[in-house]
Order: sequence, then structure tokens, then C-alpha cells
Amino acid sequence: MMEEAERLDGSSDLNERIAERVRELRAARGLSLEALATQSGVSRSMISLIERGESSPTAVVLERLASGLGVTLASLFDAPAPTPDAPKGPLARRAEQPEWRDPASGYVRRNVSPRGAPQPLQIVEVVFPPGARVAFDNGGRELRVHQQVWLLEGSMVVATGSEQYRLREGDCLAMELDQPTMFHNPTRKRARYAVVLTAEPTGRRG
Repeated sequence: MMEEAERLDGSSDLNERIAERVRELRAARGLSLEALATQSGVSRSMISLIERGESSPTAVVLERLASGLGVTLASLFDAPAPTPDAPKGPLARRAEQPEWRDPASGYVRRNVSPRGAPQPLQIVEVVFPPGARVAFDNGGRELRVHQQVWLLEGSMVVATGSEQYRLREGDCLAMELDQPTMFHNPTRKRARYAVVLTAEPTGRRG
């Protein structure tokens, strides 16, 4: 139990991982802080704090940054580009899968997919607390992101655009992240679901 708590609450390590990823992705795209702020809708000062590992950004802020950088939210939790001698392979052991807790809602997401596998799919597991709610803008991105939400435990309400769906255990919802999306657990028990997503460029400029 203590080991699990340390893994989930070790925010400094994860903040540093996110910081390195944002710096790496911004540099690869040749974006200044001002340019990324314009593309993402996140202030220059907030991006600077995130890149220095001095902020614990919420899922909503990270989703906006991911959109501005042209990647999926899950990609921000990847380890920075590996060195040539770093271990590679198609297997991600459970202990190697990064977990992150959203400081705003308390939901916990875990990147399941092996980073070394050259595949277009990403799998994320999410544990959603009772009563929690998260809403994403999902607008103006340079990626077309398709995802399926498979509810493994509990009950969830998922809204995409003007449509709203009540998911129960075993249900699976397919969607494209091209309009506002909201996730809500209206019950007194936690919900747990898997997200399988794939992304492709749209050619759209933010």
C-alpha cells in the first residue's frame, strides 16, 4: 500500500517527466514559449512553470498543451527520447507503466502501452473517483484522434458535443476528439475504464 501511494503521489518525478517531454516536443517543433501559448491557449508563464517542473498542471491544461504540440495527452507522460543504450522492446511491465493523478479531479491515469512498440495505438487505464468530473475542449488540434472508452468497472457519463451517454460495466463508446468532451462519475463508487486511441495528422494549423 505504501509503495502504491508513493508511486501515485510521487508528483515531483512525474512533473519532471512532463517537463522534459514538453521541452522536448516544443524544441522539436521549433516553437517559442509565446508560439506554444498561442497554439494551446495556455499562458506563457504557466508553460514556463511546467517546463521547469515547478507546477502540477491539471489534465485540462495538459490536454491543451498536447493539442498545441500536435500530440495526444498520453504522449506527454512518455519518458523523454531514450538514449541509444536504453532498453527497448515490445513489453511494458506493470511497474514500468507511468501513473499520474490529476490534481483537480483526483482521477488516476496509467499509460499501459509499451513505448518501444512501433504501433499507432495507445492504451490508457483510468480510475475515476466518485463524483469527479473533467471536461476537455478538444478544439483546433492538428491531430485527428479516434478513441474507444471501455468501461471495466462502475458507471460513467460521457458527453461528446451535444450527445451524452451513460456507460455501465462492459459498455464501449467510440468517439473522435473533435468537439468538447466531458467525463463524469455520478455515483458513490469509483469507475475504471480503458481508453484505446489512435491519431493521425489532419494538416490543420492551430
